[in-house]
This record gives sequence, structure tokens and C-alpha cells, in this order.
Amino acid sequence: MERTTVPGATCRAAAALAALVAGVALCAGDLLARDFPFGSRTRSVNDLGNQYVPLHAHLWDLLHGRADGGLLVNWQSGYGSSFLPDFGTYLSSPFAPLVALFPRDRIDLAVYAITVLKVASAAAAMAWLLLRLRPGRRWAAALLGASYALCGWTLAADYNPMWLDGLIALPLLCLVGEWALAGRRRIPGVLIVALAWSANFYTAYMATLGAGLVLLVRLSLAAPPRRQALAAAGRAVLTVVLGMGLAAPLLAVVYLGTEHAYPGRLARFHPVPAENLPARLLPATYDYSSPALYVGTTALLLALALPFHRAVPGRVRAAWTALVLLVALSLQWAPTSLAWHAFAVPQGSSYRQSFVLCGLLVIAAWHALSYGPPGLPALGAAGALLTLTVAAASRTNLVHAHTWPVLLLGVAGALTGLLLLRRSGQRGGPGRHGRLAVLAVLVLLGAQTGESAASAAVASGLRLKHLDDYAPWGERQRLQAAAIARADGWPRYRTDPGREQTVANDPLAVGGQGAAYYSSLTSDVLTRTLTALGGGWTSGGRGVQSLDNPVTDVLFSVGARVHSPPDPHQTRLPEDTAAPTVTRRDVPPLVTVRARPDHAAFGSSPYRNQELLLGSRVYIVPRITVRGDDGTPLPGSRVGSGNALTGPSVSARCPAGTQVYLAAPHFSGTARLAGGRESAVPFHYDQGRALAAMEPLGRAPASGRVRIDLVPDRPGRIPPGAVGCLDTARLSTAAARLKATGATSVTVSDGTVRAQLPAGSRGTAVLAAPRIAGWRCAAGDGPARPARQYHGLIAVPLDGTETSLNCTFHPPGLRLGTAVGLASLVALLLLSAATAVRRRRLSTPAPTTPPAPRERVTAAP
Repeated sequence: MERTTVPGATCRAAAALAALVAGVALCAGDLLARDFPFGSRTRSVNDLGNQYVPLHAHLWDLLHGRADGGLLVNWQSGYGSSFLPDFGTYLSSPFAPLVALFPRDRIDLAVYAITVLKVASAAAAMAWLLLRLRPGRRWAAALLGASYALCGWTLAADYNPMWLDGLIALPLLCLVGEWALAGRRRIPGVLIVALAWSANFYTAYMATLGAGLVLLVRLSLAAPPRRQALAAAGRAVLTVVLGMGLAAPLLAVVYLGTEHAYPGRLARFHPVPAENLPARLLPATYDYSSPALYVGTTALLLALALPFHRAVPGRVRAAWTALVLLVALSLQWAPTSLAWHAFAVPQGSSYRQSFVLCGLLVIAAWHALSYGPPGLPALGAAGALLTLTVAAASRTNLVHAHTWPVLLLGVAGALTGLLLLRRSGQRGGPGRHGRLAVLAVLVLLGAQTGESAASAAVASGLRLKHLDDYAPWGERQRLQAAAIARADGWPRYRTDPGREQTVANDPLAVGGQGAAYYSSLTSDVLTRTLTALGGGWTSGGRGVQSLDNPVTDVLFSVGARVHSPPDPHQTRLPEDTAAPTVTRRDVPPLVTVRARPDHAAFGSSPYRNQELLLGSRVYIVPRITVRGDDGTPLPGSRVGSGNALTGPSVSARCPAGTQVYLAAPHFSGTARLAGGRESAVPFHYDQGRALAAMEPLGRAPASGRVRIDLVPDRPGRIPPGAVGCLDTARLSTAAARLKATGATSVTVSDGTVRAQLPAGSRGTAVLAAPRIAGWRCAAGDGPARPARQYHGLIAVPLDGTETSLNCTFHPPGLRLGTAVGLASLVALLLLSAATAVRRRRLSTPAPTTPPAPRERVTAAP
């Protein structure tokens, strides 16, 4: 096998230059696009604004001791959710704690700085790997390292900062493979694997597969004896197993967290048209659903030239070219796509493994350049292949008007730089040679930086047109946070940030303890319980929303609720400068007692389900009639199609003065109580993606005749019993009864809840939190047992002798993962000790044999 002896100083210089080029190019792209923090356009698209920035804000609160909860339980979201799975999925990167260095109201800037730092680190890691794979110029390694870090996958997915850990992991895991081949650095290798899998297990899995393929190619090219090859492969596998074992405390928790999560939407793999793959090799293209394979024109030309570069050994050319082609084909075949994504079809883009192919393209380009710049025949062949690529891409809708000038500049810069570089190695004095080489390097680096910056700017603009976006932290969030801080009374009662959300994780962003929660790990029991009570959701059930309803406020001890004006960034309406208002309610404590619990199953009516959990009748649910704009009843109560699009209505009778609610989960549009002063209320339903929440419409008139005017924006349905008339006096009586028999005091600390109960409490104690897996409770001095469930909430039976309640939470998988982690650590230490002893024995010289003693000859007397 080819051994490299590149000095460490050369590797460090190349890594530093690669990081600088990548960081400058990424920031320059955002500057061109006028994106935050360089302009007025927001970067917070899709899950960046909805999930990742709020979660980093919660991490900031944890690090500064200001969060409600800890690593085990997040008491701010979903009325109490398991936090360690979220931490292991979104926040376990070693870069994430850097948010603590920024002010709380600059959390968007903190996440952006971490993003740039991760991209720069990926460039540095790839530059270091390239020089370890084969000696070469450090500027060339830096150029291709930056090409990898600024690949199309990065430019399309940099709003997923946790995925960028996989971008860093791929070259690092390839380095681990190199150490395994050489039989050295086992402990650093295991630690790198553990760090990669802890930082983001999802992309680490893909990076591990990619590094394994690189290792196989390296073994095939070295062609060692079979025993040595098996030993090297065994060392690599052992390193990965031990590293994953060290990461098991997080991995096991995340895995079991996904097992208990709401299933969300079912997805199927659909390969994109074949011509879309070459199109995504070009700069300045964007498409959410196709593989982003851009690596820069210089790297692409070098990779295309590799099969024709005669200075490169034939086996090297064949091996790396074959690997690139096989991985490219694997993107389009359903079984291999499933294998790349850990055997679960992703909800979203089906090409999240594209960064691995980008890395392989860059490695192929490095082998073409490190043997010397390709000659004219090889460059001509590469140019012909690039021309065919452009011709195929031009037939797709992925190539835009701005693609062509960026591509032309990239081709001109790449060819000019490569030809100057080759000429500098031919005839000419030392001065001329040096000047041409410097000029070539400057041209290549400049072309790479400009092309990547332009591609980043284009991707940013097109992404904003295709995905939802959210405003960064501003005056609206500041006012919300201030209102919540003034009203906060946790754990005596909850303060809900309100139905008028800014992002799906408002409680994490602005504080409070609400129902809203959006995560890939949103528990099944939370979504189903809130849905049964009339709650709405988005993201296929994993983005549950706050429910503006006094009955559920009583059930979940919401004593203060914030009401904000609609978010102008979402509605595109003029900004309302009015400060948020807070409504307060006298509610029972977090722990209440049901003397005669009703264990009947939830039904189809959210009003009856609320009453079942409350233990009192507080609604009148009248018969309804749904009519079209011509006054005739609509068949099946379907609205939003045909002549019923403009003016359907719902008629019912409610007692005068009762609060009128509409529960129409499959209706999308607006509803307004005829004759009322309230404005139209929006409902959002999208089949499989969003469910509309129950909404208050106003008070029933003195006549009792209620008409609700609907303006649908898509076909939907109004179910029987959609209207509920809430008797607020009855609700106040029920709340007072629950408060009188509830806990006299409640204390909450991370994963522990303690409550003091009135003497003689019988029936069932109910903790107003979803009964997610991991809760154990003890009543009085009794043993702790798995908590029971009362209509989705934590429940503990009482026999009248207990006066205290103690519930503790342990995330499923934590004990198992810790045991596996400790076993892996012990195994690593024992293996390291055994290796050290064996090497010491081999290095100790054998003792020399002392000379035999000389016989003494005694003369005869």
C-alpha cells in the first residue's frame, strides 16, 4: 500500500486555507443574497425556524440555568416531553454549546455562526484527508476541501445545521479507516466514531457507509495478503463497533424515542428522472427533491478527467471511477436508497446521502490532480463529458437563466487555472515557473470561491420561494417573552405562549409551558390525546399546536394565556404594534384527584372527550345543518367544492350567552359567527399534513340561533356535532371542585414531580402531563411502579391512605445505553492495554547469553 509522509505542518496549512475559503465563500453568498445577518432576508426557512433555532434557544436557557426542566424532561413543550431524545437528535453536536457565547436575543446569529464554523471544519477535514490519501500540493488539497464543504448538498441543506456534522464526519471516518489499515491510533479512531455518531447519528450512519466503501477501494488497490486484508477490515469494524458503543447512551435513547414517536406521514421512494442527476452537477441549480451533486466546476472537470489521465495508474483510475458510478446508481434504486437512509424512507427529500457522493467526486478529483495536472487529451475528454452533461441538463427545469453565466465563468476559471498549472510545470526558468504557478492557484481559488458564492446566493433565493420561512428574533418575540415572564407562575400553573404562534416551537423560543411542540420525536400519546381533545397539528402530526380553549386550560393547569396579534411575517399584513395581552384563569394544580374516574374510551366528539377527562358536563352539542350558498343542505356536509365554494354556512341553536366553538378538523378556510363582532377565524387542513384545531367564534346571541359563515379555500368536510356551546358557569364549578380536591403543593425539578395530597384522597391522582414512556410513580411510601394512563395523562391509583405522590422520569434506553457504553469503554481500555503490552514485549531486545565460565586448571602437586 502506498504510504504517505506528508508533514503535519503541510496538513495543518491546507486545512486552514480550506476552512478560510469555505467560510468566506459561504458568507459571500449570503451577502450577495442579502440574507441574515448581512441583509433583510430571513434564513429561517422550514425546520430551521420551526425547530432548530428554538431548540438552540432552549439549549441556551439550559446552559444558563433558565430553562424549565433539564436534560431529562422539557417542561416547556407539549405539556412535558422527553428532552434527551431531542438533545441526541438536534443538539448533541460539539459545536452546539457555542450558542452560550451569544446573547439570548441573537440566537439566530449564534446558529448562523455555528453553521459557518461547521462548513469550514468540513473543508479542513477533507483537505487533511486528501493529503493523507496521497501526497500533493497543500493549496490543491485546500481547493478541493472547500469544494467538498461547499457542495450542492451543503448549499441546499445548510438550514439543517445538525446534518452538517455528517459532512464533517465523512472525511474524519475515512481517516479512521486509514489508521485501521496501518494498525495504529485505535483510541483516537474510536473516539472520532463515537463523536460522529453522538453528534448526529443519521448522517453519521451515511458517512460510515461511505467511509467503508472508501476503505474497500483502498484495500483493493493495496492488494495485501488475505490475512492482512482481513485483519485491517477487522480493525476497522471493531473501531466502529466500539465507537458506536461509546455513543450508545444517546443512540439507545434516540432509537427508543423514535419507537414511541407519532408515526407521521408514510412516504415512498420515487427516483427522479435520470437527466436530473447531471443537472444537479452544475452550479446555481436548486431542487428540494433531487440529489444536489454540485462540487464546483474545477473538481468536476478533474473527476471527469480521471479515467483519461495517463499519469494515474490504471487500477487507481478504474477503482475510483467505478466507485463514483456505483454510488451514483445507488441513489436511484429503491433498495439501495433504503439502505442509505437506515431502512426508513425519509419524509422529505429522498437524497440525503448525496454528500457522500460529493465526497467521492472530490476524492476522485484529488487523484487526478495529485499525479500532476491532466494533459490536453484528458482535459478534452473531460470537456466533452461536461458538454454532454450540460446538454442533458438543459432539457430539465432545474437549469435557470442564472445557471449559464455562473457555469461559463466556472469553466473558464477552471480550464485557465489547470492549463496555467500544467504550463508552469513545463519549460521555463524558476521565476517564470513560480509566477505561472501562483497565477494558476489564484485563478483556481478565485473561480472556486466566486462560483460557490454565486451558487449559494441562488440556492438561498430559490429556497425561499419553495419553503415556508419565519422571521428571526425581533420585536414580536421580545414582547412575547416579556409578557410571558411577567405572567409566569410555574409550577403553580402553566403560562401558554398562545394560539397565535410565531413558530411551531414557540414555548422554546419565547418561554412558557405550552402545548405547542414540533419534533421528529413528538410522542404518539401527546398527538393522539390533544387531537382527541380538539387540538390541531401540522407536519403530519408531529407539530402539535396550542389549543385556545378554557376546558383544556383547566385540564392542563394553564393559568395564564398570551394572546398576540397575527404574525405579519406569515400573514403579509401590516405589522400590528399592539403588545400581547394575557388572560388569567383560576385553575387546578398540576396534580388533581378523580374520586370516581371514568375510564370509558375517547369517542369522535372532542367536546365529549374534554368532558370525560374533566369529569363534568359543560357543553351543549346541538344538531347542525350545513347549507350551501343557495340555502340547500349540502350532501355529506362537504364544503369547498362546486357552488359551495363561496358561501356555505352552519346553523345550530345554543343557549344564549354560551361560548360557541367550531370543531372541524377537516375544514380549511375561515369561519365567522354571523352578527358577531369577532373577525373571521382561520382553519388550516391539508390531507395527511395538517389538521385544523377547534376554535372559539364568540357568544351565542339572545335568540339562541347561531349561524357560522364559512369561506373554504379547498374541499373539506364539516362533521356532525361540529358546534359546541360551552357553559362557562359550569366550567367554573368543575374547576373549583378539582382545585379543592387537588394537590396542596407541587414541586417540579427536571424529571421529578412531587405533590402533597389532601388526607383521605381516593380514586386516581392525575398529573397534567402526557403519559410518555419512562414515567414511574409512587403514592405515599409505596414502591415506584410504571405510571398508569388516564385518557393519555399520567395516573396513579390512590386508596385513601396516601398523602404524597412522587413521579420520576427515566428515558427509555438510557440504562441499556449506559451499560453498553461502559462495556465498550472497558473493552477499549483492555484492548489498548493488551496492545501496549504486546508492543513492549516486541520492542524489548532478547537478553544476550553470558559467556561460559573458564575452567580453572590446578597444577598437580
